[in-house]
Amino acid sequence: MCQLLETIKWQDGVLKNIDLHNKRMNDARLKLFGVTHRIALEHEITIPETLKKGVYKCRVVYEQHIESIEFIEYKIKPIKTIKLVYDNDINYDYKYLERACFANHLKKIKEDDILIVKSGLISDVSYANIVFYDGKKWITPAKPLLKGTMRKYLLDKQLIKEENIEPKDLQYFQKARLINAMLELSESPDVKIEGIIF
Repeated sequence: MCQLLETIKWQDGVLKNIDLHNKRMNDARLKLFGVTHRIALEHEITIPETLKKGVYKCRVVYEQHIESIEFIEYKIKPIKTIKLVYDNDINYDYKYLERACFANHLKKIKEDDILIVKSGLISDVSYANIVFYDGKKWITPAKPLLKGTMRKYLLDKQLIKEENIEPKDLQYFQKARLINAMLELSESPDVKIEGIIF
């Protein structure tokens, strides 16, 4: 069976957006493995005594059951350039541990990351959802490869909105930011639109 992954932000004693991670994990366990017993991650994760302050990535690997939990110190990865990559066959509906679909593209580029275009629409970079700023509001692609927990949080709070975005639409935006469980909109560095390479 395929292993799956939840990446949870631990910051100064708090596991961020844990309810959204619980929902995604339990939905995946039900759909992929038929498991109806729900897991509450906050009861399964033991915080190491050495962790007092700072930001750590809590990495949970699971199938029907949790297989491993580890904490890794987190630093924001600098992204300056992103290569548009066209792939109509890519599928990442669930957060799989195995990521060959991205690795195969990443090894072919010189830019910092890839931005997948599927069926003519912009979706995600290799490890995050993306949002674009048009001068008034932040917009995220309506058809991401993976519906991330931070994306869901920001949509629920109406801090971003979703729209179909084609490559030709990029000219109408001022900048972009990457968002994921570890990377909040307010702290994500700007990516210049000119840094997105066709």
